[in-house]
Amino acid sequence: MPKFSITGDIDPFLHVSLAHGEKIYCESDAMVMMEAALDLKGKVTGGIGAAIMRRFANGESFFQQHIEAVRGEGDCLLAPRLPGAMQVLDVGQHQYMLSDGAFVAATSGVELKVRTQSLGNALFAQSGGFFITETAGVGQVAVSGFGSMSQLDVTPGRDVIIDNSHVVAWDSALRYEISVTTGGNSGFLSNLVNSQTSGEGMVLRFSGQGKILICSRNGAAFQAWAQRGVAT
Repeated sequence: MPKFSITGDIDPFLHVSLAHGEKIYCESDAMVMMEAALDLKGKVTGGIGAAIMRRFANGESFFQQHIEAVRGEGDCLLAPRLPGAMQVLDVGQHQYMLSDGAFVAATSGVELKVRTQSLGNALFAQSGGFFITETAGVGQVAVSGFGSMSQLDVTPGRDVIIDNSHVVAWDSALRYEISVTTGGNSGFLSNLVNSQTSGEGMVLRFSGQGKILICSRNGAAFQAWAQRGVAT
Protein backbone atom coordinates (compact mmCIF):
# COMPACT_ATOMS: atom_id res chain seq x y z
CA MET A 1 0.00 0.00 0.00
CA PRO A 2 1.30 3.53 -0.71
CA LYS A 3 2.94 5.19 2.29
CA PHE A 4 1.63 8.58 3.41
CA SER A 5 3.72 10.83 5.64
CA ILE A 6 3.67 14.53 6.54
CA THR A 7 6.87 16.45 5.89
CA GLY A 8 7.67 20.06 6.80
CA ASP A 9 6.84 22.12 9.86
CA ILE A 10 4.93 25.08 8.39
CA ASP A 11 2.38 24.43 5.64
CA PRO A 12 3.67 20.86 5.24
CA PHE A 13 3.62 18.58 2.22
CA LEU A 14 2.02 15.17 2.01
CA HIS A 15 4.85 12.84 0.99
CA VAL A 16 3.66 9.70 -0.81
CA SER A 17 5.89 6.72 -1.62
CA LEU A 18 4.48 4.28 -4.19
CA ALA A 19 5.77 0.85 -5.18
CA HIS A 20 5.50 -0.29 -8.79
CA GLY A 21 1.82 -0.66 -9.72
CA GLU A 22 0.43 1.23 -6.73
CA LYS A 23 -1.81 4.26 -7.17
CA ILE A 24 -3.55 7.02 -5.24
CA TYR A 25 -6.04 9.74 -6.04
CA CYS A 26 -6.07 13.32 -4.79
CA GLU A 27 -7.86 16.62 -5.09
CA SER A 28 -7.35 18.55 -8.33
CA ASP A 29 -4.13 20.61 -8.38
CA ALA A 30 -2.79 18.88 -5.23
CA MET A 31 0.30 17.50 -6.98
CA VAL A 32 3.41 19.63 -6.39
CA MET A 33 6.18 17.25 -7.49
CA MET A 34 6.46 13.67 -8.68
CA GLU A 35 9.25 11.44 -9.93
CA ALA A 36 9.37 10.39 -13.56
CA ALA A 37 8.32 6.81 -12.80
CA LEU A 38 4.85 8.08 -11.94
CA ASP A 39 1.97 9.00 -14.23
CA LEU A 40 -0.71 11.58 -13.48
CA LYS A 41 -4.14 11.59 -15.11
CA GLY A 42 -7.32 13.52 -14.48
CA LYS A 43 -10.25 11.17 -13.95
CA VAL A 44 -13.85 11.18 -12.77
CA THR A 45 -13.58 8.94 -9.72
CA GLY A 46 -16.48 6.53 -9.25
CA GLY A 47 -18.39 7.73 -12.30
CA ILE A 48 -20.13 10.98 -13.22
CA GLY A 49 -22.94 10.58 -10.69
CA ALA A 50 -20.53 10.06 -7.80
CA ALA A 51 -18.42 13.03 -8.91
CA ILE A 52 -21.47 15.31 -9.02
CA MET A 53 -22.51 14.17 -5.55
CA ARG A 54 -19.03 14.83 -4.11
CA ARG A 55 -19.04 18.24 -5.76
CA PHE A 56 -22.24 19.12 -3.89
CA ALA A 57 -21.10 17.41 -0.69
CA ASN A 58 -17.76 19.10 -0.01
CA GLY A 59 -16.82 21.28 -2.94
CA GLU A 60 -14.37 18.83 -4.51
CA SER A 61 -13.34 19.28 -8.10
CA PHE A 62 -15.30 17.26 -10.64
CA PHE A 63 -12.05 15.70 -11.91
CA GLN A 64 -9.50 14.29 -9.48
CA GLN A 65 -5.82 13.59 -10.03
CA HIS A 66 -4.88 9.90 -10.18
CA ILE A 67 -1.20 9.13 -9.67
CA GLU A 68 0.16 5.66 -10.49
CA ALA A 69 3.63 4.14 -10.37
CA VAL A 70 3.72 2.70 -13.89
CA ARG A 71 7.48 2.61 -14.57
CA GLY A 72 8.75 1.55 -11.16
CA GLU A 73 8.62 2.92 -7.62
CA GLY A 74 8.47 6.65 -7.06
CA ASP A 75 7.62 9.48 -4.70
CA CYS A 76 5.42 12.55 -4.98
CA LEU A 77 4.62 15.61 -2.91
CA LEU A 78 1.07 16.91 -2.54
CA ALA A 79 -0.31 20.06 -0.92
CA PRO A 80 -3.80 21.30 0.01
CA ARG A 81 -5.37 24.46 -1.36
CA LEU A 82 -5.36 26.42 1.91
CA PRO A 83 -2.35 26.94 4.19
CA GLY A 84 -2.42 24.74 7.25
CA ALA A 85 -1.77 21.36 8.78
CA MET A 86 -2.50 17.90 7.45
CA GLN A 87 -3.12 14.55 9.09
CA VAL A 88 -3.28 10.99 7.81
CA LEU A 89 -6.18 8.80 8.95
CA ASP A 90 -6.21 5.01 8.86
CA VAL A 91 -9.47 3.87 7.28
CA GLY A 92 -10.93 0.40 7.78
CA GLN A 93 -11.65 -0.33 11.41
CA HIS A 94 -12.84 3.28 11.65
CA GLN A 95 -14.54 5.35 8.96
CA TYR A 96 -14.70 9.14 8.91
CA MET A 97 -16.93 12.00 7.87
CA LEU A 98 -15.15 14.85 6.06
CA SER A 99 -16.08 18.53 6.19
CA ASP A 100 -16.03 20.82 3.17
CA GLY A 101 -12.58 21.10 1.60
CA ALA A 102 -10.89 18.68 4.02
CA PHE A 103 -9.99 15.95 1.51
CA VAL A 104 -6.44 15.94 0.14
CA ALA A 105 -5.65 12.39 -1.02
CA ALA A 106 -6.46 8.72 -0.48
CA THR A 107 -5.03 5.33 -1.33
CA SER A 108 -6.89 3.39 -4.02
CA GLY A 109 -8.58 1.09 -1.48
CA VAL A 110 -10.48 4.01 0.07
CA GLU A 111 -13.77 5.17 -1.40
CA LEU A 112 -15.44 8.51 -0.73
CA LYS A 113 -19.19 7.98 -0.45
CA VAL A 114 -21.86 10.62 -0.19
CA ARG A 115 -24.84 10.27 2.13
CA THR A 116 -27.71 12.53 3.12
CA GLN A 117 -27.95 14.23 6.49
CA SER A 118 -30.74 15.79 8.53
CA LEU A 119 -32.45 19.00 7.44
CA GLY A 120 -31.10 21.03 10.36
CA ASN A 121 -27.51 19.91 9.80
CA ALA A 122 -27.87 20.43 6.06
CA LEU A 123 -29.03 24.04 6.43
CA PHE A 124 -26.77 25.22 9.22
CA ALA A 125 -23.83 22.91 9.86
CA GLN A 126 -21.66 23.88 6.85
CA SER A 127 -20.67 20.23 6.60
CA GLY A 128 -21.79 19.53 3.06
CA GLY A 129 -25.37 20.77 2.71
CA PHE A 130 -27.90 17.95 2.31
CA PHE A 131 -25.04 15.60 1.45
CA ILE A 132 -21.87 14.78 3.35
CA THR A 133 -18.78 12.76 2.48
CA GLU A 134 -17.98 9.53 4.33
CA THR A 135 -15.02 7.22 3.80
CA ALA A 136 -15.37 3.50 3.04
CA GLY A 137 -12.99 0.65 2.32
CA VAL A 138 -9.48 0.10 3.70
CA GLY A 139 -6.40 2.29 3.40
CA GLN A 140 -5.40 5.82 4.29
CA VAL A 141 -6.87 9.25 3.67
CA ALA A 142 -5.11 12.58 4.16
CA VAL A 143 -7.11 15.60 5.33
CA SER A 144 -6.18 19.24 5.82
CA GLY A 145 -7.34 22.06 8.04
CA PHE A 146 -6.87 25.82 7.82
CA GLY A 147 -4.17 26.67 10.39
CA SER A 148 -2.93 24.14 12.91
CA MET A 149 -4.79 20.92 13.69
CA SER A 150 -5.59 19.06 16.88
CA GLN A 151 -7.29 15.79 17.78
CA LEU A 152 -10.11 15.51 20.32
CA ASP A 153 -11.23 12.20 21.84
CA VAL A 154 -14.94 11.98 22.64
CA THR A 155 -16.04 9.45 25.28
CA PRO A 156 -19.53 8.43 26.44
CA GLY A 157 -21.03 10.92 28.87
CA ARG A 158 -18.60 13.71 27.88
CA ASP A 159 -20.11 15.46 24.87
CA VAL A 160 -18.01 17.95 22.95
CA ILE A 161 -19.27 21.19 21.39
CA ILE A 162 -17.27 22.65 18.50
CA ASP A 163 -17.75 25.68 16.27
CA ASN A 164 -18.71 24.08 12.97
CA SER A 165 -16.22 26.18 10.99
CA HIS A 166 -13.34 24.49 12.83
CA VAL A 167 -14.37 20.86 12.31
CA VAL A 168 -12.20 18.97 9.79
CA ALA A 169 -13.19 15.30 10.14
CA TRP A 170 -14.77 12.98 12.69
CA ASP A 171 -15.33 9.31 13.41
CA SER A 172 -18.53 8.24 11.63
CA ALA A 173 -19.58 6.31 14.74
CA LEU A 174 -20.08 9.60 16.59
CA ARG A 175 -23.53 11.19 16.81
CA TYR A 176 -23.74 14.87 16.00
CA GLU A 177 -26.39 17.56 15.96
CA ILE A 178 -26.55 21.27 15.20
CA SER A 179 -26.94 23.76 18.02
CA VAL A 180 -26.28 27.40 18.84
CA THR A 181 -23.94 28.81 21.46
CA THR A 182 -26.65 30.96 23.04
CA GLY A 183 -27.94 29.44 26.25
CA GLY A 184 -31.44 29.49 27.65
CA ASN A 185 -34.70 27.78 26.80
CA SER A 186 -36.13 30.27 24.32
CA GLY A 187 -36.33 27.76 21.48
CA PHE A 188 -34.11 27.12 18.51
CA LEU A 189 -35.25 30.01 16.28
CA SER A 190 -34.99 32.56 19.07
CA ASN A 191 -31.57 31.27 20.06
CA LEU A 192 -30.55 31.36 16.40
CA VAL A 193 -31.43 35.08 16.15
CA ASN A 194 -29.63 35.80 19.41
CA SER A 195 -26.62 33.82 18.23
CA GLN A 196 -26.30 35.78 14.98
CA THR A 197 -26.85 39.21 16.55
CA SER A 198 -24.39 38.56 19.37
CA GLY A 199 -21.66 37.31 17.07
CA GLU A 200 -21.91 33.76 18.36
CA GLY A 201 -22.02 31.03 15.75
CA MET A 202 -23.53 27.66 15.03
CA VAL A 203 -21.92 24.70 16.74
CA LEU A 204 -21.91 20.95 16.40
CA ARG A 205 -22.50 18.79 19.48
CA PHE A 206 -20.79 15.39 19.31
CA SER A 207 -21.57 12.43 21.52
CA GLY A 208 -20.59 8.78 21.72
CA GLN A 209 -17.03 7.52 21.28
CA GLY A 210 -14.51 8.44 18.62
CA LYS A 211 -12.08 11.13 17.56
CA ILE A 212 -12.53 14.52 15.93
CA LEU A 213 -9.97 16.61 14.06
CA ILE A 214 -10.29 20.37 14.44
CA CYS A 215 -8.37 23.29 12.93
CA SER A 216 -7.39 26.59 14.52
CA ARG A 217 -8.62 28.94 11.79
CA ASN A 218 -12.08 29.79 10.47
CA GLY A 219 -11.86 29.93 6.68
CA ALA A 220 -15.11 31.88 6.19
CA ALA A 221 -14.15 34.47 8.82
CA PHE A 222 -10.70 34.89 7.27
CA GLN A 223 -12.20 35.36 3.81
CA ALA A 224 -14.62 38.01 5.14
CA TRP A 225 -11.75 39.81 6.89
CA ALA A 226 -9.63 39.73 3.72
CA GLN A 227 -12.49 41.09 1.62
CA ARG A 228 -13.02 43.96 4.05
CA GLY A 229 -9.33 44.78 3.77
CA VAL A 230 -9.49 44.85 -0.03
CA ALA A 231 -12.60 47.05 0.04
CA THR A 232 -10.90 49.64 2.23
